[in-house]
Amino acid sequence: AEAAELRERLRSVKHTVLVLSGKGGVGKSTFSALLAHGLAADEAKQVALLDIDICGPSIPKMMGLEGEQVHQSGSGWSPVYVEENLGVMSVGFLLSSPDDAVIWRGPKKNGLIKQFLRDVDWGEIDYLIVDTPPGTSDEHLSIVQYLSAAHIDGAVIITTPQ
Repeated sequence: AEAAELRERLRSVKHTVLVLSGKGGVGKSTFSALLAHGLAADEAKQVALLDIDICGPSIPKMMGLEGEQVHQSGSGWSPVYVEENLGVMSVGFLLSSPDDAVIWRGPKKNGLIKQFLRDVDWGEIDYLIVDTPPGTSDEHLSIVQYLSAAHIDGAVIITTPQ
């Protein structure tokens, strides 16, 4: 039933791209933000950027959205829009201060990821860019598992020469 619910919610997403990295500080969130902006340069395309880096959500700052609030409606959480065709959702919007630390165990993190996928009302979108946490943790397994109910078109892995 859960997979069917996610599949139904994500049916309006045409393409999903995960952005991953083996460690922090390699430019994953920067790449995600630039990719979202680049795709949104085509005003005919609807783009969504989902920041599931729960312990270090940097997308709100990169997108100039610090301090923004998420609003809830009957159809779910409304993303924060940078432009008419570029919506953003991040755990950073749920923290009272950008400096707040999020120290959660795996099940709670996975629950939030599932809630973002199930409850954010993106509307019809052409591209969903998912900025993941660094490393290879439970969150990665969860997002792939949840999104496989819909579909993942690809992943970009950010590396460094070291």
